[in-house]
Amino acid sequence: MSANAFVIDASSEWTAARAVQEGFMRFDAAVDGIDYSARCRQARQLGGDCCDLAPLRDRRLALMVGDASGKGLAAALMISHVQSSLRTAALFTGSDAAAALRVVNRQVYASSLEERYATLFFAVFDEATGRLRYVNAGHPPPLILRQDGSAVWLESGGAPVGLFSDWVYEEGVVLLTPGDILLAYTDGLTEAVGRDGREWGVDGLRMAAVKSAACCAEDLVSALFASLDEFTGGGLTDDATVMAVRVR
Repeated sequence: MSANAFVIDASSEWTAARAVQEGFMRFDAAVDGIDYSARCRQARQLGGDCCDLAPLRDRRLALMVGDASGKGLAAALMISHVQSSLRTAALFTGSDAAAALRVVNRQVYASSLEERYATLFFAVFDEATGRLRYVNAGHPPPLILRQDGSAVWLESGGAPVGLFSDWVYEEGVVLLTPGDILLAYTDGLTEAVGRDGREWGVDGLRMAAVKSAACCAEDLVSALFASLDEFTGGGLTDDATVMAVRVR
């Protein structure tokens, strides 16, 4: 096989791998009580970020945003494993977000290389009650923007998955009411550096979100990335993911 032929085949495999990874992040969960959107922008051909929404029984919705350590192929493989494991665990643990994370942590620890881990935000939203049960596994705290202008940061949880063989996660519970917006994101967004060397930070994220809070979820996500691009000049060195969920 010639060198050129090898390059073509390798490129084709990477393209196929990216298509598979993007397929994991296509979702169409019909939930009448919320409007949602999410976007993952990868810094490389394959990335370590992911986002997911999956319908559960009894008008409940599981949602997740995660970020694997490292970059490239290794990070992409790990986050795909985390995502698939969490989807399976959620089917059996129902609304118990802490139980789901404990199962996933054990699986990821047992199958991952040393020093490989993933930060993760996982939650189950109950449309009937408005309750969001969540676990933050070492992830940047998601933000809830209330109708009255106040903000709530979701911090309860524990260690990143895969870092320790066993971990008992703390579950947080918050009530979402019509008009509330949940923003879950990865640190590639808040740690993006602007032209002056400063990070966009959670303040940049929050201010941009407040400006577009009246938009639908899809337009809000687009507005956040537009604000980020204006701040950075359009360059990112890390994967960046954001999920917006608005309660109707």
